[in-house]
Parts: sequence; structure tokens; C-alpha cells
Amino acid sequence: MTDLPPIRPPVSKRRLWIAAGALVVIALGGLWWLGLPPFGSSGPRENRTQRAQVGPQVAQVELSDKQVASLKIQAVGQAGFEVLRSAVGNIDFNQNMLVQVFTPNPGRILQTFANVGDRVERGQILFTVDSPDLLTAESNLIQASGVLVLQNRNLRRLTETLHGGGGAQKDVDQAVSDQQTAEGNLRAARDSVRIFGKTDEEIDRIVRDRKADPALIVRSPINGVVTQRTAAPGLYIQPGNSPAPFTVADTTTMWMLANVVENDAPLLRVGQEVKVRVGAWPGREFGGAITVLGAQVDPATRRVWVRSEIRDPESLLRAGMFANFTIRISAPVQATAVPTAAIVREGDGSMTVWTTTDRRHFEKRMVRTGLQQGGTTQILEGLKPGELVVAEGAVFVSNKALGGSGTD
Repeated sequence: MTDLPPIRPPVSKRRLWIAAGALVVIALGGLWWLGLPPFGSSGPRENRTQRAQVGPQVAQVELSDKQVASLKIQAVGQAGFEVLRSAVGNIDFNQNMLVQVFTPNPGRILQTFANVGDRVERGQILFTVDSPDLLTAESNLIQASGVLVLQNRNLRRLTETLHGGGGAQKDVDQAVSDQQTAEGNLRAARDSVRIFGKTDEEIDRIVRDRKADPALIVRSPINGVVTQRTAAPGLYIQPGNSPAPFTVADTTTMWMLANVVENDAPLLRVGQEVKVRVGAWPGREFGGAITVLGAQVDPATRRVWVRSEIRDPESLLRAGMFANFTIRISAPVQATAVPTAAIVREGDGSMTVWTTTDRRHFEKRMVRTGLQQGGTTQILEGLKPGELVVAEGAVFVSNKALGGSGTD
């Protein structure tokens, strides 16, 4: 017989189930060790050696009597805060009070009597011009005066002759007509000379001395300061030809030209009071009012042009100065307030104060601040009136808290 290979006995099902269970246990143990689902957290895996972060703690400091004595502690109060808007601008001359002084007739300048920066009064002589037109007018005045004298004598002679029984009435009547015509011509001649700025006394002197003066006097029409001068002796000038020989500005009021942001434009109105500060006069305010609001928004800067008239009776402002101005939008509002020195700005930008109940133990408290005016800061959240805070020395308390446990 042929030998057959031996037949292995069949593996029992119990042994198979035991082996499978062992594999499942090993797999689940590996998952647990690796921190994978279903045993691990659904979040990102963390380094097991990393230390747990400590949550925010309330900063508290205990100070000694000596340290407390160096602080200023006061109760939270209330103060009035004005709702203001600010902008920047430039000072300029009040163009409504700036006059370009021209000569009324052409001619050559003879003399000048003022320089740029000089303060002049109304009627003060600025320059004189050799005017042919004035010479002609004065010559006509002298001639008209002489004709009137002649006609007066002729009328007197004819009247005396008529009364003496000689002459004719028609000759007297003609003489009266000629005399009246001469009087009218003289009045017209005087008015012609008066147009050139001559006074009645000067006209009388010309008639009396029978001497024409061709020097046309040009006077300042207003009180002000000479801001520009192009006049020079020998220069030929004509009426209205730019540039003007002299420019005079009344500097008791100045203009401030500013551009305000578009969002603030609805809050402004003509007549609103403004306060102006310039770098040349630190700590000094100049008052004024808005006179003109721009009709459109600049498409490039998104700002609105505003013009204000600033009172400057001492003439301290200069055209071209850079200026800052503030406008009060509404009446002052009462709000919780603390001295600005009590506010400590933290590294993350938050604002804090140090409060106390027994003037020995101090606790840091976060607050939300608002307006700052006159060394006082508005508190919107975090404090109530009557609570005690460190008004001066808050930074020292903060440094003490950072330096250790905060106790001696």
C-alpha cells in the first residue's frame, strides 16, 4: 500500500477566538497609549510635558504706612466734559479786510512813506505820484478862479455905471449871467481837484498861491499793517494794474482755513464758536467763530473746507501759521471721572486703576476711559462715584506689584 501523509487534527474554534481577542486587546491598548479615539481627546494632541497655564489672577498689593503716605488717595467723583471736535488749519489774512491800494490816475511814483510790516492809520500817506491829470485839473481850477474874479469886477463896474445913470440894463444882465457861469465853472474845477484827494484847505491854498502841485497823494484807506509793497520811486503805475503798489490788511481779525473730516461736517454750523491754538503762542487760545462751510467734500481727502474768523486784537497771529482748533458740539455732560494720573496704561493697551477700601490694601481694576480734559479722565465703566483710588502714585503701586508679592 502507498503511504499517505499524516492528517493534522483540526484547530479548535475556541483557540481561534482566544487569539482574536488577544489581538483586539493589544490594538485597543495601543490606541489608548497613543491618545487616539476612542480613548484620546478629540482636540489637538498636547505635549504631556507642557506645564498647565495659570489663569489670570487679581493683582493685589499691601503697602506700609510710609509708602501709603507718598500716595494721594481720593474718592471717585464727577466732572463736566465738553463734547468737542478738533481739526487742523492755517492762518490767513481776513480777505474782507485786506485792501490793495492803487493810484486813481497814472503817473510816476515820487516818494514812498511805508514799508512792509509797518502799521498805518487810515488817511496816512503811503506814496505820492507825479500825475499829469492832477496838474491839468489844478490848472483849470486856477483859471476858473481867475475868470470868476474878472466877472465879479465886471459885474460890479456895470452895476455902478447903471446906478450912476449910464450904461444899459442888458449889459448888467449879461454880466450877471457871465458871473454865475464863472461861479459854476469854479465849483466844478474844485470838485475835479477834490477827486484826486485834495482837501478844501489844499484847494484854497492852490487858488490863493495860484500854484499847481502835481504830486498826487495816495493814502491808506484803513487802519492796518502793510503786508505787501511793490512801489518804488520812479516806477510808472496805472490804476488797477497788478501788482498793487501797496497792500494793507486789518489784522485785528484773521482767517483760519481748515479741512474737517467728512463725518464731523454735519455737526458744524455757521456762527459756532471755535478755540484756536498756534505753536508760536503755547498755552494761549484765540477765540473766533465759523463764518463759511464748504459746499462739497474733497473727493481726494474726504474732508470739508471750513473758514473761521479769529479775533486777534493784539495782532499776534501771522498768515501761514499752522493752527489747531476745537469746536464745542454740545453742552458739557456730567460723568464719573478721576485724575488722569490715576490711569495706568498696561502693556496690552488696557487701562487700569488701583482701588482701596482701607488705604492699606490696593487692588488693580480694569476700567474703560472716555474723554480727557483739564487733567481729568472720564470713566465709562469700572468705577463708581465714592470709591477710593490712587490719584497720584499709581505707577509706583504697579511697579510694586510687579516687583514681588506686593507686601513688605
